[in-house]
Amino acid sequence: MDQHNNPGRRKFLKTGAIAGAASLLPGTQTSAETPPEPTGVRSYRRLGRTNLEISDISFGTSRLRTREEHLIHHALDLGINYFDSAESYTSGQSETVLGNALKGKRQDVYLVSKTITRARTRAERMMHDLEESLRRLRTEYVDVYMNHAVNSTDVVGNPEWLSFVDKAKAQGKIRFTGVSGHAGRLIECLDYALDKDLIDVMLVAYNFGQDPKFYEGLTRGIDWVSTQPDLPRVIKKAKARDVGVIAMKTLMGARLNDMRPYEKSGGTFSQAAFSWVLANPDVDALIISMTSRADINEYLGASGNQQVSQAARSLLDRYAHLNGANYCKHACNLCTGACPYGVPISDVLRTRMYATDYQDVAFARSEYALLEVDASACLNCSGEPCRDACPNGINIDQLCAPTHRMLTHKNQRLA
Repeated sequence: MDQHNNPGRRKFLKTGAIAGAASLLPGTQTSAETPPEPTGVRSYRRLGRTNLEISDISFGTSRLRTREEHLIHHALDLGINYFDSAESYTSGQSETVLGNALKGKRQDVYLVSKTITRARTRAERMMHDLEESLRRLRTEYVDVYMNHAVNSTDVVGNPEWLSFVDKAKAQGKIRFTGVSGHAGRLIECLDYALDKDLIDVMLVAYNFGQDPKFYEGLTRGIDWVSTQPDLPRVIKKAKARDVGVIAMKTLMGARLNDMRPYEKSGGTFSQAAFSWVLANPDVDALIISMTSRADINEYLGASGNQQVSQAARSLLDRYAHLNGANYCKHACNLCTGACPYGVPISDVLRTRMYATDYQDVAFARSEYALLEVDASACLNCSGEPCRDACPNGINIDQLCAPTHRMLTHKNQRLA
């Protein structure tokens, strides 16, 4: 068995498991009222210098829970071959389920795992976390191992991480390394990692609402827009250095139900959002949390898309008008320093998004618990320091304290 070739694509093309179902062209899915027919992966893309050929729309397992192996099986049947996991996802359930589902099929997929480290985390601890992930995943190696949720160059450049990576590669436990992030100092971390040639892959929060090009065609009157020119710049920089680029958080908050009334036979909002990401030649692929078979079927309707249709653009414009002023643009960083107590505002609002937009309070609480500093200080604060800190018009002063209550008190209702 050659574990370094293109297993998922080979299997998908050979089996033809969905040949009779691929009746819909890219971006031409039925309306949300009609269950989408499974179309399968239509495009596999080279993940930078790794040379892995991965499904352009791939499986994020951050919300995968016990007894959901069937979701992995369905994704496999439709040609998905790249599965993104982390030791912290659903308290280890995610990797355990993934390992169960891939028993006997490891050669058909590419596996990613991640671990959260600090500037002083020792290499021995990192190796322990990796080996625990390998145990749960029932594999001897992962294809990509990432330093997860980075927000400091001290973490990215920690000599202990570099020592750990060298040892783990020598032992055959990891093939390639990377970083993931969506916090305020992400751009700084990515520039550092690229300039020092420390990574093979990067996983970043990127969607139409974070790209300056998107707003060029918007009608006037939207005064909350604050573009992030550095995000496309650093993605282009990675591409130029042949570092693989994977996008996450591609739905700009995932308020899918808001868009159902506007979706026509030309496609769905999620397909439009994915098309925007995949149309960027500097992005290799995207991952998305898939929590049902219907999700998988719908999402793969955008596989192979390399341009944004007028219908798709209209859906994205509509979404921006409806939700733009409520969405915290990850890595915007313009509110950093506003809080005298050091509350990481963007991270707090990200966890709020998981609860209110994704409607997954359990996941939101687990992510909130990982923050080194939470929003407890907001409970006794007037809100004055951060009241006008967001150029996008988000009412930070009205959101952080309720988020803390919601994600720390079990009986607290969604804010």
